[in-house]
Amino acid sequence: MRELTYSELDRLQAKALESDETLQMDQDTFSGMYERTARPLWVFLWRRTGDSQLADDLLQETYYRFLRTPNVFENEAHRKNYLYRIAANLAHDTYRAQIPHSSLPDEREPGHPATPSADIEQTERRTDLNRAMSRLKPRQRDALWLAYAEGASHEEIARALGLKTNSVKLLLFRARRKLANLLRGERTLQ
Repeated sequence: MRELTYSELDRLQAKALESDETLQMDQDTFSGMYERTARPLWVFLWRRTGDSQLADDLLQETYYRFLRTPNVFENEAHRKNYLYRIAANLAHDTYRAQIPHSSLPDEREPGHPATPSADIEQTERRTDLNRAMSRLKPRQRDALWLAYAEGASHEEIARALGLKTNSVKLLLFRARRKLANLLRGERTLQ
């Protein structure tokens, strides 16, 4: 093995420093942003894939790609939208076909007893909703999730999914209509 000269070593170190320059925030800033966004982003990925381990892996890959990007972000909302766009693209790349979703864990308050019939009714509704959601197109599911679970505006949804703002309203309308028809047991042609 040949030895490196000092000029080659300096050039390699400079190249390594250049590749590390894409990290545009310090550790404290990233930690704060991670604490605010990791849980909702993980839930988004979990709902999209139906697999908690895959959601963990995609979450890690999302933050890795986020940190490696050379983009300069205008504000916190811009960062968040970019994270969701990376996550949606990763989930889309991982699964090209629709995947049925498992139901969310029961989030009842601890001390709040429920009657067995209420539990059965809630489970049936949740199962119906999950089954209907799994029959939507991935982009429709993502738009509904961002709009109603995350409370994102049309502009934020458009940036997160890589759409034009004007098309989000139509996408949400069609997704809601198709979901309602599926829940009623009707078939839609879309």
